[in-house]
Amino acid sequence: MPSTVIPCLRYRDALGAIDFLCKAFGFERHAVYVNENDGRLVDHAQLTYGDGMVMLGSVRDDTPFARHMVQPDEVMGRETQCACVTVRGDLRTHYERARNAGAVIVDDYEEKDYGGAGYSARDPEGHLWYFGTYDPWTIA
Repeated sequence: MPSTVIPCLRYRDALGAIDFLCKAFGFERHAVYVNENDGRLVDHAQLTYGDGMVMLGSVRDDTPFARHMVQPDEVMGRETQCACVTVRGDLRTHYERARNAGAVIVDDYEEKDYGGAGYSARDPEGHLWYFGTYDPWTIA
């Protein structure tokens, strides 16, 4: 049975994160549900990039699930996972766009020995992202 893996993230400023992810990394708004009682909180958002998607929402502590998550700045910027996004297009331009928009570049753009190219960056709240041209779906 086919499966789709969709990373889920939380942001203190989810509306700002949505703007940044679209501007810097090229995501597109698929759906954004803002809290009816507090227009600064995002209950749920879906952003797409090509055939991929991430979901995000505002940091909150009033749900059972939320108690299992921390923000990068609460654990000295460490992450236990990162979203890996395959870029089908000019990765060098993608890299420059992200850098110019304020993404913190962790690993500079590099051509990889195993094929393709890639770079790693952090968004303004410290979440780690990897962008590259390597597509593991095309490897037999």
